[in-house]
Amino acid sequence: MRKLTVILSLLVALSMLLAACGTATPVAEVPAEEAPVAEAPVEEAPVEEAPVAEGKTQVRWFVGLGAGSDEGTFAPQQAVVDEFNASQDAIELVLEIVDNDAAYDTLATQIAAGNAPDIVGPVGIRGRDSFKGAWLDLQPMLDKNNYDLSDFDPALVEFYQVKEEGQLGVPFAIFPSFIMYNADLFDEAGLPYPPAEYGQPYVDENGVEKEWNMDTLREVAMKLTVDANGKDATSEEFDPEQIVQFGFQNLWTDPRGIGTFFGAGSLVADDGKAQIPENWKAAFKWNYQGMWEDYFIPNGPYGGADFLQGPGGSFSSGNMGMIHMHMWYVAPWAFGDSTFNWNMAATPSYNGVVTSKMHADTFGILKGAKNPDAAFEVLTYMLSPEVAPKLLNIYGGMPARLSLQGDYFEKYSETNFPGKDLNWDVVVASMAYADNPNHESYMPSFQETTDKYNEYWNKWANTAGLDLDAEIVSLTADLQTIFDAAK
Repeated sequence: MRKLTVILSLLVALSMLLAACGTATPVAEVPAEEAPVAEAPVEEAPVEEAPVAEGKTQVRWFVGLGAGSDEGTFAPQQAVVDEFNASQDAIELVLEIVDNDAAYDTLATQIAAGNAPDIVGPVGIRGRDSFKGAWLDLQPMLDKNNYDLSDFDPALVEFYQVKEEGQLGVPFAIFPSFIMYNADLFDEAGLPYPPAEYGQPYVDENGVEKEWNMDTLREVAMKLTVDANGKDATSEEFDPEQIVQFGFQNLWTDPRGIGTFFGAGSLVADDGKAQIPENWKAAFKWNYQGMWEDYFIPNGPYGGADFLQGPGGSFSSGNMGMIHMHMWYVAPWAFGDSTFNWNMAATPSYNGVVTSKMHADTFGILKGAKNPDAAFEVLTYMLSPEVAPKLLNIYGGMPARLSLQGDYFEKYSETNFPGKDLNWDVVVASMAYADNPNHESYMPSFQETTDKYNEYWNKWANTAGLDLDAEIVSLTADLQTIFDAAK
């Protein structure tokens, strides 16, 4: 049974372990908001009309597209509802929880029947864009109510601005991405660590400053890739058939995430046709060369090797030098009993631009909401500095509000990594480089399109000697066929 757990670390851990067991390819990410977890079924909270106090405006809050549909979250979510209802006498907030398995169909049915709820969430980009065009542009309400957005990074506010649709959300829970590195492997190789701050150069082992970009990342990663005889991938004596340690991997993401490492983009052009953005083409070629010519990225066969199987995949095995990963991975489940030293660093640039892809949850108001003004009042209550921490405790996630982050990291470290000096500053700084359009955004025939590009990626990860230019042309044509059928 596919269910979404609110305990984010368990959610992602189980999904990733399932993915690692099921494929030899290095591409198996399920976004945090939709990861499948095998667990005993629980009885879902029924969706039913709740009585509304006389003279009050009803606002319906739909939960199920993201976190919040597990039994353990019912009571704390209801407590937030009860607190709101007790705080004023004009609005009656009604909670509707639907199991994640049924939530998409249920919401689609309600919208089609003209019975849409008012607020939906928490929901990520993938869930939001499964209902493209259904969301209310919040900008007029933000303007009318003089809503203060100064406590959010401007780039993160812009992250929720969708072309021709407007401001579809206010930041709530976020999961920035960045480089994670195995400090012990760097020390063993005599290599300086990646830059701790954005804008800093990489200073190599000879003291030479280099721009921290994809070329430098490749160079460092090859030096961290070692065969059974101790030769690294820059050596003429290196044996690619006996690799025991790799230098880099975009861990647990799909081709859209891999492309976004080289810059934000979309498979859907402005005219609605299928496309592979130029920066994504470069990313695909870079990764393919990294797997089959430079050997610093695990290809499909190596992806299933025992020496790369840690509790959190390749990185926690201790045999991976660097990964690009989201905040939800920085959790005890990912490392298990691993004892190696690790830390976090800046995402490298491509053509002078840094892009750190973002996973993020928020709450939206539907266009079909019967009481949008009242819904906006509820929304601002839920996102307030006083209430947002309560919801974050229920769902997990890093607070988007800048004023809540300092305390968050202090408490998070004390609880999960006591005594460890981690570079939380780079996590915060990564917010400014979020991808827009997001790598999980809308595509025609979403699942069929996803299956098609993963089919190609699995072929590339498992087949040497391909003409990637021809492969990309073929993929584009296949995607166009799917897009045409969806019209």
